[in-house]
Amino acid sequence: MSLGADELFAQAFREAAEDVDRGFDPKLVQEAYIGTLGVGGGQLGNFSAVVGDAAGLTGIPITRVENACASSGFAFRSAFLAVASGVCDIALAGGIEKMRDLPPDRLRYWLGVSGDTEWERLAGMTFAGVYALMAQRHIHQYGTKEEQLHMVAVKNHKYGAENPKAQLQRAITLEQAAESAVVCGPLRLYDCCPTSDGASAAILCEATMAKRFTESPIRVLGTGAGTDRLALFLRDDFTTLRASTSASKQAYDMAKVEPKDINLAEVHDCFTIAEIMAYEDLGFCKKGEGGPLIEEGQTYIGGRIPVNVSGGLKAKGHPIGATGVGQIYEITKQLRGKTEKRSRQVPDAKLGLAHNVGGSGATAVVHILGR
Repeated sequence: MSLGADELFAQAFREAAEDVDRGFDPKLVQEAYIGTLGVGGGQLGNFSAVVGDAAGLTGIPITRVENACASSGFAFRSAFLAVASGVCDIALAGGIEKMRDLPPDRLRYWLGVSGDTEWERLAGMTFAGVYALMAQRHIHQYGTKEEQLHMVAVKNHKYGAENPKAQLQRAITLEQAAESAVVCGPLRLYDCCPTSDGASAAILCEATMAKRFTESPIRVLGTGAGTDRLALFLRDDFTTLRASTSASKQAYDMAKVEPKDINLAEVHDCFTIAEIMAYEDLGFCKKGEGGPLIEEGQTYIGGRIPVNVSGGLKAKGHPIGATGVGQIYEITKQLRGKTEKRSRQVPDAKLGLAHNVGGSGATAVVHILGR
């Protein structure tokens, strides 16, 4: 029997507290921000109170954050800003989603609320359809190859197979990806992330307090967020996500670093074309060069910029509201050199970037972490 949403979140919070080197009393948390889309509509009434009670956090301010697939990325940003502003010294950021409880037809319909309703969802458009349009345009405009999309899937399944927290722990071949069923051309089955249940949690504290809890604190060096027009037809160009470019520029400026300084990244690869676009939007390569970047192996460990060595949304899974903080979890483990298998550990990583996108790209949040 699967866990309920509240139980999943309580489990994630317990793991976060147990991860603290010198012990952590949950009563130290002064404020919490929890991201969820609430797939299915109202799975939990008075969400903040229910998950707070399950995690033993009653009595403190708990805010539900909803920004489509970027919900917990924005929850993390809110917790960071609460600590940075002096509102509190210790805050919790997290996320939760139960997606597997719904029948496929209802799930597809419900996920559409993260995109444009009037011109896309009610006209029959699905999220696979939206990203397929982006892929078609990218192929037309920049000569990107369908095979390069499948290469993203092969890479992410390779690392997902080595990640005990991944949903799809199996490697695939390029042939398997290229011959899998068409979902919405040019996107095939292995170009699409799965539907997932999951929860995530991260504890943030004021920098001078960190040594009370751990010998290996990870600093939030930069954060940025952006928005764009919701419907694709309203955007000037939908081969790029303006929300991502804006958010990343803010984060780089705040951290006083450049894209070339980043040692690894977790990017929002809900579909393989989304990862290729993220390479470009985050400045890891020029516009239109995302396809060659994966084909040259530059986003593998040992390449110029390892990307999604957790398996990404593609293989690790995409429990919508939990994904953003899940990316923070992965970056933190990498910066501490504590991945479960050395085969997916980025050597001597000092700077990591987490990129979390809402829906079809109308919202995005980027964080830069360092050790």
